[in-house]
Amino acid sequence: MLGATPIQSEHVIIVGAGPCGLAAALALQQLNLHPLIIESRNIVHSISQYPVYMRFFSTPELLEIGGIPFTTSGDKPTRQEALAYYRTVMLRHNIRMNAYETVTQVEREAGGTFLVHSTERSGITNLYRCDRVVVATGYFDHPNTLGIPGEELDKVSHFFREAHPYTRMKVAIIGGSNSAIDAALELERVGAEVTVIYRGEGYASGIKPWVLPLFESLVNKGRIRMLFRSRVVHIEPASVTIENEEGEEKLPNDFVLALTGFHPDREFLTGIGVTLEEDGSPTFNESTMETNVPGVYLAGVVASRKQANEVFIETGRYHGQWIANHIAIQMEEKPAR
Repeated sequence: MLGATPIQSEHVIIVGAGPCGLAAALALQQLNLHPLIIESRNIVHSISQYPVYMRFFSTPELLEIGGIPFTTSGDKPTRQEALAYYRTVMLRHNIRMNAYETVTQVEREAGGTFLVHSTERSGITNLYRCDRVVVATGYFDHPNTLGIPGEELDKVSHFFREAHPYTRMKVAIIGGSNSAIDAALELERVGAEVTVIYRGEGYASGIKPWVLPLFESLVNKGRIRMLFRSRVVHIEPASVTIENEEGEEKLPNDFVLALTGFHPDREFLTGIGVTLEEDGSPTFNESTMETNVPGVYLAGVVASRKQANEVFIETGRYHGQWIANHIAIQMEEKPAR
């Protein structure tokens, strides 16, 4: 048909170029399938969005993929070291990747193959036919929203990159996780006036043990204000309204960092035909990572159950090998086309 988009043929398409998507690509390369990764942003986009000076909680060997050593200058890798590592893995192992191309739809055909629709940043549309699809989309593009008035204001962000722009600004941080505590410490160092607002009764159990004493010390000295059992109910251009058991309080405010976490894109999965369990998690086999749709697999945080942060790089990096093992068995039974 005149003007129709030509169909490109692939064995396996991986949606997402995070560490778990890259790990899946490396495992599938061992089967000589040479998968194609399609990534809506850049390689390991989520890590590139982390705070500039962030240091990982995990040691480097727990972040390695494909058995490729990850060497660092310290005990815990920095964001920059992680970016260099995953970028180098991709380049040296010739992992095929189309960056800044967004998968918009995956259709299962009658014969069991898949049509993958995508759009490049330039607006060009592509169409691929493949035998299998690995969804490794992560969650960093889908922050947990507050659902309160004023959340759409420009002064509100669900991401924290670096502290410098907030010098001498009044900053409210919503959340009590490591990301909130780390941001508060960095902001205090550059002279920001920091208030941390957290629903919990006390400090979260998962806060890094070497960080908590420093944070508590600054709170005790009055250099950071910590509000437990509190929540923001309204954000205005020059203030935020906080509600707790004592009532409401309006605080002067310049910026809000809503560091309330992220969630996977379940709608993309259901669009393919993947069913959801009662708790909202996708249906899949935990030993093969295959979903209820034959040929569609999950890798990384997209396979999380109740909490998105229950799957980390150090656990999700194995998903690709389980997927490859399952495909290898299928290939022995029926050679790939």
